[in-house]
Amino acid sequence: MGLNNDSGIVIGKMKKGSKNLITDVEGIKVGHVTLDDGNIKTGVTAILPHEGNIYKEKVMASSYVINGFGKSIGILQIEELGNIETPIIMTNTLSIGTATNALTKYMLAQNKDIGSTTGTVNCVVTECNDGKLNDIRGLHVREEHVFEAIRNADYVFEEGAVGSGTGMSCYGLKGGIGSSSRVIELDNKEYTLGALVMSNFGSIQDLNINGDKIGERIADTIKVEEDKGSIIIILAMDIPLNERQLKRVAKRSVIGLGRTGSHLGNGSGDICIAFTTSNKIKHYCDTNILEMKMVDDSIIDKIFRAAIESVEEAVISSLFHADTTVGLNGFTRKSLKGYL
Repeated sequence: MGLNNDSGIVIGKMKKGSKNLITDVEGIKVGHVTLDDGNIKTGVTAILPHEGNIYKEKVMASSYVINGFGKSIGILQIEELGNIETPIIMTNTLSIGTATNALTKYMLAQNKDIGSTTGTVNCVVTECNDGKLNDIRGLHVREEHVFEAIRNADYVFEEGAVGSGTGMSCYGLKGGIGSSSRVIELDNKEYTLGALVMSNFGSIQDLNINGDKIGERIADTIKVEEDKGSIIIILAMDIPLNERQLKRVAKRSVIGLGRTGSHLGNGSGDICIAFTTSNKIKHYCDTNILEMKMVDDSIIDKIFRAAIESVEEAVISSLFHADTTVGLNGFTRKSLKGYL
C-alpha cells in the first residue's frame, strides 16, 4: 500500500493516510481485472469516485493535459462542465472503445433516464500503450472485464503489475498501478488527498528515487529506450475545491513526475484528472442557486505539496510493487526491487 517501511524509501515529509492509497479518501473504491496469460498482459482498472449513483451525484472535477499524445475519452466535457459522472476506467490504448461501450452499458443499466427523459452520459476512459509486453492487437479486453473491475472495486487494492497496469513499463522497468495519499489539516479538521497512477513512461537513465539517481547507475544493465510511453494520474480529495482550484492542483502533478526523472517526452501521453468528493453536483436539482465551498487560495500551497508528494510516491510505488514480467514474444521487463 504505497511505499511501506519495508521498501526503505521515504518520499516527502507530509503525513500519509492510514492505507497510503487513494482510497484513504472516504467513499473511493478501486477494482482490477488482470489478464495475464502468455502473450496477454493487460487488464482493466476501475475507480469509483463515491459509493452512490455517480450520474445522479456528480463530483466536481478538472483535468490537465501535460503532454497530449493520448487517446483518453471524456476529457472534453470535464473541461467544459467541471464534473465527472461515471466511474473512471483505465485500460490499454486499443481497448478504449470496448471499455467505453461497456461503461456506457453499465451507466444505462444504473440510470433508466439516460438518453430517454434526460441527456446522455460522459464516460471517462483513460489509456496507455502496453504493446511492448502485451499482444495489444489481439484486443483481449472484453466488456465483461469492465463490469467485473467495477464489481471488484474495494477500499484495499493491489499495486504493480495488476489490472490495467499488467503490461505497462516505466523507466525501462516493470511499471503499472501505484498509489499514495497525504493528510492535510485545515481549520482544525483533517482532509485527505490521494493519487493513483498508471505508469508507462520514462527512460532508465533518468530514474530518480528521492534524490538518488539510481537510473544512471543501472542504465548499463538495461537497454536505454526513448521516452515514448504515457502516464495517467488520478488525484482525488475530500477537500472543498472548485474546478479552477482543482486544475491548479492537477498542474502540480508535473512536479511529482519531474522528481522521479520524467522530462515529458514528445511521445508520452501524460494526463491528470483531479476531482473532489466534497462538492457534489446533483443531476436533478430543485433550486436555481447551488452552494459550493472552496478553500482560501492563500493556503492552497499545502494542497499543492500534498499532490506533488502523492504523485511522486505513486510512481515509485508502481515500480516497487511490480514483479519482473515476461510478455509478448519473451520480451521482459525487470522489477525495480532487483536493483534496490
